Amino acid sequence: MAGVAVVTGAGRGFGREISQRLAARGYTVLATDIDPAAADETARLVGGHSRQLDVRDPEAHRAAARAAAELGSLDVWVNNAGVLHTGKVWDQPDEQVRLTAEINLLGVIWGSRAAVDAMRANGGQNMHIINFGSMSSFAPVPGLAVYAGTKHAVLGFTGSIQGELMAAGIPISMHVVCPDGADTDMTRGQADKPESAIIWSGPRLLTAAEVADAAVGLLDSKKLVLGIPRRRAWLSRLAAISGRSGLRFSERLRQQGERKRARG
Repeated sequence: MAGVAVVTGAGRGFGREISQRLAARGYTVLATDIDPAAADETARLVGGHSRQLDVRDPEAHRAAARAAAELGSLDVWVNNAGVLHTGKVWDQPDEQVRLTAEINLLGVIWGSRAAVDAMRANGGQNMHIINFGSMSSFAPVPGLAVYAGTKHAVLGFTGSIQGELMAAGIPISMHVVCPDGADTDMTRGQADKPESAIIWSGPRLLTAAEVADAAVGLLDSKKLVLGIPRRRAWLSRLAAISGRSGLRFSERLRQQGERKRARG
């Protein structure tokens, strides 16, 4: 029988789509978001519960975990909340850099810690934590240096904590989802920035629905890292080990993305 699932950043985009799919699987969803009205709307759509959560606050995560435990057995936690700012790293304001790091990386770390503590208390046997990385987790992405740095770190953190859980005999499956550019409000909000062009370099932008399908599908597997689509993930990994020649390939991708974006 499905238990409770917590989703951060559940008020829109991937988070709302994931919440809907978890509810369809029978989970009681606790939809969290920094925007309480958006979280409430998602909860209404899925017949679940909502809570305001600023992912930069570790105690807020622990409070969400306690609230989830009051609803039942906490079996799934999805660290989805994130922000995207593009631009040359030296041009980004200090507070923008700090915000990106605190939400995209520390938010995942705080959420994972709270989830592990609560799940260990459950004593369950089929528990999952899904973290959101990005295609930029795999390779350097000029123009998205700060964002890509946080997503590289999410990938490394997720694999590392999975190793710690395995060594401790704790039956929690960690997963990191690394989608290519997707058609979400977050991405569209950067469309006018020249440095964002590489996001449009793929065959097409993914939909939030297909990313959510793939993310929730991880509950049926032990897969640690999921790149969407897989071919782009392998190309990104190849670019990463190619050094400076890989960076020249990134520039070609940026130019390709600029042409696609210009065509609308």
